[in-house]
Amino acid sequence: MSEIVKGVLGGGWALLVGWIAPAAVNVVLAVWVLSGTHWLPGIGRLVRDVDVAGAGLAVAVLAGLMLAAVQTPLYRILEGYLGWPRSVASRAREGMRQRKLLLADRIAAVELVDRERAGRLDEAGAEALAAMRAHRAVRRHLVADANGGAVRRGLLHERLRRFPVDDDQVVATRLGNAIRRLEEYGYDRYRLDTQVFWYELTSVVEERNTKQVEQARTTVDFFVALLYGHLAVAGAALVAALVRPGPLPWAAAVGLPLLSYCWYRLAVVTTDEWAAAVRAMVNVGRAPFAAALGLTLPATLDEEREMWARQSRLARLSYKDFSAGGHRESARDVPQDPARAAAAQAADAVPADQ
Repeated sequence: MSEIVKGVLGGGWALLVGWIAPAAVNVVLAVWVLSGTHWLPGIGRLVRDVDVAGAGLAVAVLAGLMLAAVQTPLYRILEGYLGWPRSVASRAREGMRQRKLLLADRIAAVELVDRERAGRLDEAGAEALAAMRAHRAVRRHLVADANGGAVRRGLLHERLRRFPVDDDQVVATRLGNAIRRLEEYGYDRYRLDTQVFWYELTSVVEERNTKQVEQARTTVDFFVALLYGHLAVAGAALVAALVRPGPLPWAAAVGLPLLSYCWYRLAVVTTDEWAAAVRAMVNVGRAPFAAALGLTLPATLDEEREMWARQSRLARLSYKDFSAGGHRESARDVPQDPARAAAAQAADAVPADQ
């Protein structure tokens, strides 16, 4: 038993909390909503005939394992990558871009108002503020934003940070953008493509960093699993209500989708912790990762960005073709570490017959 507990508290904790626990909640909801229908007998008879606790636990574990196994497509649906018609996805993506631009404009407008109140607004700033006040969407929020204090402004910055920095990386949903911003962080700052080097990076950073990322991801998993489970129970309740109308199935069919939306919004908010954990892992893990690859971090950020860009191309593209344009580079051009370059030159200086 102690070994089982150690396993659960170790690598299985994310599975237990992120997927099995919400599955158990939805199994209980399904039994409660569907009991008494032609699918399930009444609760009293169910308790007499079946070991409810054992059967419910088995179903919850099985459902949790199934959800965890297909978590990638489940996430992709919510992120706007999978199952979305192209026209719908394009409109949703453009809507998200406009939402991001509006948040940026609202923040800029508040800063201009502050400068105006302080008497430090120059002519260019005055023209920009006039344009902001003429913008219908910005004007609608400007007074409340300017008078809302530090808390309201902090919330605006928080909402803007849930979008990727690059406008071209904006996707069709809130959750997709919230996750995309943590996926692009390493590349945007250092040209370190964490999507390509994820397993290499997590294998060299401290265990504390990887646990922080896993724990933060588990919270998002919990709400995602709860959301899908609620939708499944709501679908079953709708069918049950159509077959044998009753107040409880109808209430579940209407209420659970609304509750699922709440879980979706909570999943978006909890990605903040996930993004912070990934940011910390990238910032402190670059040096040991470079050392593990036999490289050293260059003295300047520009040189480091070039180093990681070339290493990412080496891992992502074919060995002899490191750019989408077909430009071929020799293998010796890939490493950016001076020690490697010196070793390569020394090797070239050795006569062939030695």
